[in-house]
Amino acid sequence: MAENNKNFALIGVAGYIAERHLRAIKDTDNYVLASLDKFDCVGKIDSYFPNSDFFTEFERLDRHIDKVKREGTKLNYVSICTPNYLHDSHIRFALRHGAEAICEKPVVLNPWNIDALQEIEKETGKKVNNILQLRLHPAIIELKNKIDNGPTDKVYDIDLTYITSRGHWYFISWKGDSQKSGGVATNIGVHFYDMLTWIFGDVQENIVHISKKEKAAGFLKLKKANVRWFLSVDYNDIPDNIKSNGQRTYRSITVNGEEIEFSGGFTDLHTLSYQEILNGNGFGLNETKKSIETVYKIRNATPIGLKGDYHPFCKKV
Repeated sequence: MAENNKNFALIGVAGYIAERHLRAIKDTDNYVLASLDKFDCVGKIDSYFPNSDFFTEFERLDRHIDKVKREGTKLNYVSICTPNYLHDSHIRFALRHGAEAICEKPVVLNPWNIDALQEIEKETGKKVNNILQLRLHPAIIELKNKIDNGPTDKVYDIDLTYITSRGHWYFISWKGDSQKSGGVATNIGVHFYDMLTWIFGDVQENIVHISKKEKAAGFLKLKKANVRWFLSVDYNDIPDNIKSNGQRTYRSITVNGEEIEFSGGFTDLHTLSYQEILNGNGFGLNETKKSIETVYKIRNATPIGLKGDYHPFCKKV
């Protein structure tokens, strides 16, 4: 390995999103020293780092990292692709070992977890980076530039709709447990809230109309936008014309009635995220805190039902 290349550990390597991290690490000419997952169906590692070590027990990974560090091998980064409720602990593991953390969204479930991690950042001098790839999407950057260069006092009307159908397994897994995932708005929506506040400003009002295990809907008043949002993992919420095409996912964002097309362009966003992090430009805890506060309030709000300005899809529920 070249002198300037970085060493990574990857926690949660058996998960779906982990392969994007493996690819990003390889594409940026870096190396995975070791990875961890309690599930051992991880043959995909062979396509990227066949000589790296793999563990199914956290304690053995911890011991291994300590061992290689004492032998003179520096651990630079820990990539975290684990269930949401474990992110906080695994970030602390990274910082304790003198490495920066690269964590999938949501970085943590509660706002006060961010405060605690910021204290550990100060103690260790290491940074927590959150993957917020929508901020790097060309169509989203174009939208932000348009809003930034538009009238300063204009308020936009936005409808956010995201339905990603999930089978019965979803509610048996950790994703169906709100204590572990944060619920559907957190698990599938946090990056949308981050993107919207990044473009349209801070949340001024946060109303929840519907909150169920498989779907949620509400209204956000931002500095420069009124947002009606609807998120669901229920196939029955998919529009009929989308179902007829055999699709199980529907994603739509309209701004003043105009559709923002961003269904493509996701292929290389994790690699681009890693390039920015390696250049010192990763999205830190301060930048992700607003979206964590938003989803925390949504998760703990009392739904008001179909009152006020609610998303049109609520009528179907």
